[in-house]
Amino acid sequence: MSAWVYWVIAAVAFATVEAITTTLFVIPFSVGALAAAAGDLAGAGAVVQVALFLTASGGAFTVVRPIARRHRSMPPQIRTGTAALIGRQALVLEEVTRESGSVKLEGEVWTARPYDEDDVLAPGARVNVVEIRGATALVAA
Repeated sequence: MSAWVYWVIAAVAFATVEAITTTLFVIPFSVGALAAAAGDLAGAGAVVQVALFLTASGGAFTVVRPIARRHRSMPPQIRTGTAALIGRQALVLEEVTRESGSVKLEGEVWTARPYDEDDVLAPGARVNVVEIRGATALVAA
């Protein structure tokens, strides 16, 4: 069996390990093995094939590792939906009491209740959204 077949088998093995681990650490070796296989197909000797493997793997590492490092340091998943509204400011439109009230939040009118049931928030006041329960914003001054 030709050396290029062994290099391709190695490339597939490295790619399989990468698919299982998803660390972006093993895939450069797969790239290097493919380069060595191409070298064998072009008629290069064993020393040149190993040099191609090491050079291509090193080159792939210089490209892939910074990308992997960036993805590791990404913040946790960004909040979406109503969870994204928590901590935002709203404008009181109607007096907010434990029975009724409304605020303008992100351009929409929401029913609102004070987070502390004893609070009464006057129209025009700026409030912070503490929690969302259903379609009601719980707000605090």
